[in-house]
Amino acid sequence: MGNDQIHSTFDEIDKKVDKLLERCRSLQIENQDLALRIKQLESDLEEKIQTEAQTSEQEAVIQTKIDGLLTKLDSFIQSE
Repeated sequence: MGNDQIHSTFDEIDKKVDKLLERCRSLQIENQDLALRIKQLESDLEEKIQTEAQTSEQEAVIQTKIDGLLTKLDSFIQSE
């Protein structure tokens, strides 16, 4: 194997390594972006869960008040 061929082979290897490193950097950036997106989605989901829990609590309070009023109306009607 001549020196020119060895240099050519190392140049090819060097180019391939550069492409591989560039791809790795690109994937690292994409991974970071995806990790941030996951955190944002988890935060959004937690907020929606809390909102849903508050809504359920409010609905329960409203239902209790409605039941109380209906009981009072029933009592009033039956007492007549």
